Amino acid sequence: MFWMYFELGFEHISDLNGYDHILFLVALTAVYLVRDWKKVMILITAFTIGHSVTLALAVTELVKLSSELVEFLIPVTIFIAAFADFFYKDTHSGIKMHRFRYFSALFFGLIHGLGFSNYLRAILGGADKLFQPLLAFNIGLEIGQIMIVSLIMLISWILVSKIKVPRRDWTLIISGAAAGIALVMMIERFP
Repeated sequence: MFWMYFELGFEHISDLNGYDHILFLVALTAVYLVRDWKKVMILITAFTIGHSVTLALAVTELVKLSSELVEFLIPVTIFIAAFADFFYKDTHSGIKMHRFRYFSALFFGLIHGLGFSNYLRAILGGADKLFQPLLAFNIGLEIGQIMIVSLIMLISWILVSKIKVPRRDWTLIISGAAAGIALVMMIERFP
């Protein structure tokens, strides 16, 4: 049972049909380089914590939001994360900036967690014991995120360190693409 939910969490984040989650990770990590891997791991773990909290609350029906509103808010979070990248100077910005990014990732994780709750609630049914399935799902989610972010960081390293694409150009291109896609999604999903 653990592995079924682990796989479900992993597929949830890595499924190309649900590219909005991958796009969010791209926007969230576009400003970082490989040397910043610790900051990135904390950042995506903050997202997973937020995701986990609202997923648990929504699956147990302690929190209810219309799926239409949640599906609109997800690209809003992507757009905000990508837009914030335009104002990020470098990875050595002050501790306040990093705390803000961690808080944002946690908050945006709360919104994203609501997006999958209806499906997961249907799978769990009236399960009395939710802890193990939710734990397995979120561990799978975190492992999937680490793999996706590692790929993003590898591409960044190749382009910035080896091909010598200016770091600011890389950030603006990748964040601009994420913001543009998110804007289209917002328009399509407007309630």
